[in-house]
Amino acid sequence: MAARVVTVFGGSGFVGRYVVQRLAKHGWIVRVAVRHPDRALFLKPMGAVGQIVPLAASLHHRESLRIAVTGADAVVNLVGILAERGRQTFSAVHAEGAGAVVAAAKAAGVGTLVQMSALGADPAAAAQYARTKAAGEQAVRATFPAAGIVRPSIVFGPEDDFFNRFAGMSRFSPALPLIGGGKTRFQPVYVGDVASAIARLVEDQAVAGKTYELGGPRIYSFRELLEFILHEIGRRRLLVPLPFALARLQALCLEIPPRLIPVLPAPPLTRDQVRLLERDNVVSAGALTLADLGIQPAAVEMLVPGYLARYRPGGRPVLAAHGQRAGN
Repeated sequence: MAARVVTVFGGSGFVGRYVVQRLAKHGWIVRVAVRHPDRALFLKPMGAVGQIVPLAASLHHRESLRIAVTGADAVVNLVGILAERGRQTFSAVHAEGAGAVVAAAKAAGVGTLVQMSALGADPAAAAQYARTKAAGEQAVRATFPAAGIVRPSIVFGPEDDFFNRFAGMSRFSPALPLIGGGKTRFQPVYVGDVASAIARLVEDQAVAGKTYELGGPRIYSFRELLEFILHEIGRRRLLVPLPFALARLQALCLEIPPRLIPVLPAPPLTRDQVRLLERDNVVSAGALTLADLGIQPAAVEMLVPGYLARYRPGGRPVLAAHGQRAGN
């Protein structure tokens, strides 16, 4: 029986490394399509010799997309950005990029396609991030109606950019900002559960053509999440309410230096991210969820304390390994 081949765009990212590991474990030959293949070499030990193959591909280069998907049985597109930078605009990555990937997959006769979107994707949203995520979904559905789409809430895991970011800030800052008063609600979902959901959509034609909203077992306010972080790392910090209007002004000031000097890192907060925080980020009533895929979501309290330990006074290194969780 010939080996199954899957091309994973964005496979070296936070979610991507778990998806690659999961699919390799299930016996797939995994092509990791990324702009810089050398940065994906760390994935190779997750599979057998020759099973995980990093290759160069860019959403802006159609020929590289064609090469990446030729001969593949399935394609997974995980590419996304949280802040714009140069040619990497929301429209170019989330909408045009998704359209280019699905067009290449369709032309190559790929049988299965999975697109990772985001909870809150909405063509009428105030945030451009959410609008372009919705545009990407529309581009995928128009060309590949049988594609599976996943919309995760905040994704947590040892390498996440939420719990780690605020825990890191608390090391040096006497206060943490409660943007919008900290009332925005989130439903954090474990990265291993997101990877399991994507693998299920890749392998099971019974769930083709459907959209799944991925959230964890509990909903938290922004304030509750910051309080949880501070409790787990044993630090006392002020939580200062920051009105949305003031947060947007602060974000504008933070955006200016990278625009003037492109080599500077992306700003820690953008106006578009503030707009995202103006809407709750929770699973919709009646949506298909992890439960419909037979996945019992892991709780924040079960996994996050283990990798936040390094932020405690006199903390220790992170011991968590990729995808370590019973049953995954």
